[in-house]
Amino acid sequence: SASVAVYRNIYTEDRFRQAYGTEEQRGRERLHHRLAQRCSCSQVDCAHLLKKRVPVCNWLPKYKLRKWILGDIVAGLTVGIVHIPQGMAFALLTSVAPVYGLYTSFFPVVLYMIFGTGHHVSTGTFAVLSLMTGTVVEQLVPTPLALNSSSPEAAEFEAQRIGVASAVAFLSGIMMLCMCGFQLGFLSTYLSEPIVKAFTSAAAFHVTISQLQSMLGLRLPRYTGAFSLFKTLGSVMENLPNTNVAELVISLLCLAVLVPVKEVNSRFRERLRTPIPVEIITVIIATGVTYAFSLDSRYNIQIVGHIPAGFPKPRLPALETVPDIAADTVAITLVGYAVSVSLAMIYADKHGYSIDPNQELLAHGISNTVSSLFTCFPSSATLATTNILESAGGYTQLAGLFTSLVVLIVLLLIGPLFYFLPKAVLACINVTSLRQMFLLFQDLPDLWRISRIDFMVWLVTWLSVVVLNVDLGLAIGVIFSMMSVICRTQRASCSVLGRAANTEIYRSINNHNKCYEVPGVKILTYNGPIYYGNRSFFKAEMTELLGLTPEKIRRREKAIKAIEKREREAISTVEQGVADSSFSSKNDLFRSEVPEGEVQAVLIDCSSVIFMDVAGARLFIQMCMECQKIGVRIYLSNCNESVLKILTSSGLMNYINPQHIFVTVHDAVVYIQQQREKPQENNATVWV
Repeated sequence: SASVAVYRNIYTEDRFRQAYGTEEQRGRERLHHRLAQRCSCSQVDCAHLLKKRVPVCNWLPKYKLRKWILGDIVAGLTVGIVHIPQGMAFALLTSVAPVYGLYTSFFPVVLYMIFGTGHHVSTGTFAVLSLMTGTVVEQLVPTPLALNSSSPEAAEFEAQRIGVASAVAFLSGIMMLCMCGFQLGFLSTYLSEPIVKAFTSAAAFHVTISQLQSMLGLRLPRYTGAFSLFKTLGSVMENLPNTNVAELVISLLCLAVLVPVKEVNSRFRERLRTPIPVEIITVIIATGVTYAFSLDSRYNIQIVGHIPAGFPKPRLPALETVPDIAADTVAITLVGYAVSVSLAMIYADKHGYSIDPNQELLAHGISNTVSSLFTCFPSSATLATTNILESAGGYTQLAGLFTSLVVLIVLLLIGPLFYFLPKAVLACINVTSLRQMFLLFQDLPDLWRISRIDFMVWLVTWLSVVVLNVDLGLAIGVIFSMMSVICRTQRASCSVLGRAANTEIYRSINNHNKCYEVPGVKILTYNGPIYYGNRSFFKAEMTELLGLTPEKIRRREKAIKAIEKREREAISTVEQGVADSSFSSKNDLFRSEVPEGEVQAVLIDCSSVIFMDVAGARLFIQMCMECQKIGVRIYLSNCNESVLKILTSSGLMNYINPQHIFVTVHDAVVYIQQQREKPQENNATVWV
C-alpha cells in the first residue's frame, strides 16, 4: 500500500500568507487589468459577444450536415405533429380559443432556436403554465354562463381574454430580460428539485379536475383561489345528472385509444424510430366523425369552432392589467424558467455539453416578450415534447425549424379544417399528456431513503398546491424549503475531534472510536455557519463541550486572583532579600491548581464554518474571553479568508495571539505539544 511522508515547518496563517500569499500590489494590478479588459472593445470581443448572445451564430457554422440533418428533420417533424393537438388543448387550460395555442406553438419555437443554448429543448405550451395563466384570465375576465359563441359579444370576450394572457406573457418576458441583465439566473435554484417535482405533480391534479367538465359536456364556471380544486370537483359531482352522454362516450373512446398507445410509446421508445402520433390521429378521426354525423347539432357537443387561417396581426397586450397580474406573473416566470433550465441541464449533462442559465433567461425572455405581440400566452420548455425530441434522434436546435414549419402549414392551410373538433377530445389530450407528472410519485421511496427533509419538502409542497392553490402552494413550498435550510444551519452539530494514530488525520470521536483525544487539548469543529440565527445554539454546544459554566468560571477566576496575590507577595519578599523557593512562576503555580488531564488549550477547527456575521464574530470573541478567564488558551485553524477577515475586523486580535491561528489542525496540535515540551523553540516543524 502507498504511504505519505511530509516534513515541513509549522505554518500559522501569517507565515503562510508571507510565503505563498498574493502581493497586494499585484492584486490591484490584476483588478485594474480585468477592468480594462472588460471595458475594451474590439472586433474579436464583438464577435465573441454576438456568438454568446445569439448562439445560432456559434453552432450553425459548425453544423455537421450529413451527420445531423436527418435526425433533426425526423425529430422536428415528430414534435411539430405533437404540438398541434397539444397547443390547442393547452389553450383551453389558458381559457382562450384553441388557435392561440397554435400561435404559442410557433413563435417561441423559432425564437428559442435563435437564442437558446439547449440542443434538445422543445419550447411551446406547457400544461402547468397554461393552468396558472388560465387562473389569472378567469379572475380578470370570468366566463359568463349565458354567452352565444357566434355573437359579437363572444368575439369581444375572447379578445379581452387573450389580451390578459398576452399581458402575462409580455410581463413574464420583461421580468426574464431584467433578471438576465442583473445576472439573476441563480434565482431558479430556490426552486429545488423536490419543489419542482411536487409542484408539477400536484398541478397535474388541478389540470385533470379542471378538464372533467369538458370531458362530461358540462357548462360550469371555473373556480379560482384557495380550495379551487375541491370547489370544482364539488361542482362537477353536483352537476353529474346534466352530463352530455355523447361527449362522455367520446371522452371514454379517446381515453381508450390515447392511454394504451402512449404506454406503448413509453415502453418501446428505444425500438420505435419515432413515437406513434396518436394525438393528431385522434384529432383527425374525431373531427371527421363529428362532421360526418353532425354530432355538434344533433347532441349539442362543444366544438372548437372557427380557426382563422394565416398569421395574427401584431398588437399590444392589455397592458392596463399589469398591476393586477404582476404578483401572479412572478410565480409564472419563476416556474417557467425553473422547469426550462432543469430540462436543459438534464439533457445537456446526458449529451455532454453545457448551457448558460443567464442566456436561457435571455432566450425565454425574448420568446415571451416578442410572442406576446402576436397574441401568444406564456411559453416554456415542455416535458413531453422535449422527451420526444431527444428520443426521436434530434441533435441541435435546428429541429425547432422543422417543428415550426409543421405548425406554420397548419396555421396557413389546415387550421380551418379543425372547425368540428370536439373540445372533449382536447380535454382528453390534456389529461393523458400528464402521464409523466403523475409518475413523479415513484421518486418518493428513494427520496425518503436519501433525505427525510427533502421528502417533507416534497410532501408539504404537494399538499399545499393540491389543497390550497397553485400559486399559494408554490409559495408555501418555497418558504418551507428555505426554513428547512435555516433550521439545518441553526441545528448544526459541534463535535470533538480525535487524532488517528501516527497520522495528521482528525475525525469526530463519536463516529471514530479508535481516534484519540490529544492530552490537554480539546479540538472542536462546528459544522455550519455562525450567524445571528444560530449563535445561541453555537454557544450552548460549546459551553456543554468545554464545561464553561458560570460556577467554573468564577472558581477559576478566584484561583487566578489567588495566584496573582501570592505573586505580589513573592515579589515583595524578594525585594526584602528573601527568596521563596516553593514557587517559580505564575504558570507553575497555576498548573498545581489544575487537575491532571484538565483541558489547557482549545483548538477550534473552522474548516466547516463557511461564513460568519458580526453577531457570530462577537459571540466568538466572547467565548474566547470566557476561556481566558479560566486559563484556557484558544487556537484556530482552517479559517477561510472571509471568516478570518470578519474576526479580525471585529477585534479578535485583541484577545488572541495572531501566531495562534494555524493553517491546519495538525500544525496547531504539533505547535501546542512542542510549546509545552520546549517553550523556548520558535522554529518548530511538522513531521507526519
